[in-house]
Amino acid sequence: MENKPIGTDQLDTALTLLSELLEFHGSDPIELVVCGGSALIALNLVPRTTRDVDVLALRSNSQLIAPVPLPDLLVKTAEEVRKALSLPIDWFNNGPSSNEGGLFQMGLPEGLEDRLTTKRYGSVLSVSFIGRVDQIYFKLWAAVDRGGYHIDDLLKLNPTEDELISAAFWTMEKDVSEGYRMVLKELLTHLGFENAVHRLS
Repeated sequence: MENKPIGTDQLDTALTLLSELLEFHGSDPIELVVCGGSALIALNLVPRTTRDVDVLALRSNSQLIAPVPLPDLLVKTAEEVRKALSLPIDWFNNGPSSNEGGLFQMGLPEGLEDRLTTKRYGSVLSVSFIGRVDQIYFKLWAAVDRGGYHIDDLLKLNPTEDELISAAFWTMEKDVSEGYRMVLKELLTHLGFENAVHRLS
């Protein structure tokens, strides 16, 4: 049966197999930066499953670059992994940074690279997962825009008021509209962070 949810063990298995198949196909080393649910579970920040691996950026010569497009061999190999492990169709994607309005293209939080945790999967693939602080930034942005499980993830990260303030200012740089600012304040108030709202005024 396809579309199995991905937990910690399944994530390790999928990325290890991805590396092995990349090596089999003669791939050069590939370095990924990953955000979203897979980063949450890889670093044990939030106990849950996920449906995909969200590629935020590629890394080349110690520089982060937009993951657009993803290397053809990487896409082909990810599809082989999907079939072998019965993973969701889009289990491996560059959705967060796939266009001009993407997270990478808008500008990442300052210091994100310094907070990455890198894991090697075999000899070809290394994956750097974003840290807790950057998850708070991205989850606040997604919570205002889409709500749902992003709010749950944000609360489980136990952000401090100062962390939420920093994240809020970062998101307001991405959307400078008064409408966004209003929805942001409403969300923070709903979540019990009234003092943070006062500090944004």
